[in-house]
Amino acid sequence: MSSCPPLAPPPREDALVSWLRLIRSRRVGPATFHRLMGDHGSAEAALEALPRLARDAGVSDYMACSADLAHRELECGRRLGAVPLIHGGPGYPGALMDLPDAPPFLWALGRVGLTGRPMVALVGARNASSLGTRMARRMAEGLSAAGFSVVSGLARGIDRAAHMAALERGTVAVQAGGIDVPYPAENTQLCHEIGEKGLRLSENPVGLQPQARHFPQRNRIISGLALAVVVVEAAARSGSLITAKNALDQGREVLAVPGHPLDARAAGCNMLIRDGAVLVRGPDDVLEILSGTAAPALPGMAEVVTPPVSRPHVPDTPAPRLRATEIRRMPGSASPDAHSKTASLHRQILDRLGPSPLAEDQLIRDIGLPPGHVAPALVTLELDGRIERAPGGFLSRRI
Repeated sequence: MSSCPPLAPPPREDALVSWLRLIRSRRVGPATFHRLMGDHGSAEAALEALPRLARDAGVSDYMACSADLAHRELECGRRLGAVPLIHGGPGYPGALMDLPDAPPFLWALGRVGLTGRPMVALVGARNASSLGTRMARRMAEGLSAAGFSVVSGLARGIDRAAHMAALERGTVAVQAGGIDVPYPAENTQLCHEIGEKGLRLSENPVGLQPQARHFPQRNRIISGLALAVVVVEAAARSGSLITAKNALDQGREVLAVPGHPLDARAAGCNMLIRDGAVLVRGPDDVLEILSGTAAPALPGMAEVVTPPVSRPHVPDTPAPRLRATEIRRMPGSASPDAHSKTASLHRQILDRLGPSPLAEDQLIRDIGLPPGHVAPALVTLELDGRIERAPGGFLSRRI
């Protein structure tokens, strides 16, 4: 579960340990947890009943999560500076209380008081276009300035842009893995900054590496926390649409930013609008929809802040080197490294362009490289027929 070494159990916290043991026991998910609590009245009684219930279901030799494992997880989480939140307890997000599959246990790292503020979720494509990331930043800046916390899933693309834009006023990241596991690795620094300036939440054990099945589970928490889910950019089959479906099932507002009909990254948003989602063009549209829904928290609200944890700097892992005997070049040909850099730049350009025209200078600013590096790549892609120019210095990607 975690790399934390074996520890002596901390002072007894019977109720919390039993609660954690129950949700960490095999075949006990959130819905089953709540049903067991309703049937048996307490986590201790549910743990006693589990072996019998397992036998009745045809499962022999069933063993619940041990107290030692629960103690170790609590100790490891607290060493990180995280706080355990239990369903209905202090600091637990009130927005999640009405969900039938609400997480019984959450790890929280950062400004726990943010759980009491009204939230809006911003979700979208990992391979977001330049227009998409700019819209996400604009949305996040406007909503956070109006007093809403921006919640997202700490993924690439739209999630990252939303978190970064709302970071200073307090953004909430729901992690698919353990509270100590940044994912993807490129968001490690952002993850640390959110733990210091915003709030990170996870229902999973400390040290858990996220797998595919954990992301839909995370998405229900993102939508559950929010008054509304805004889908900025999404393909027709994507995790963002799962979040939107969760939001509908949970009685939350679903809003979507329209996109070009020929851009696959906008297909999901356009489908949502076709099926009744509210079309929004910026943060003012979202604020108008939410007006009167909830009063944003006032500045100076009381918040619980977990103590900062010192973290050693971890250098980037160097790229593997090829042996000289593995490199075969013709005289005068470009090096493999040069080919790789050119291909990477082409991917960056194509990822940021869609059918909707984008100003060339804006594209160059988004990529963050000198114009002299980007211009030759644009010429190559234009000659290859992969992008096209329009009057006024605008570029678009051919579909």
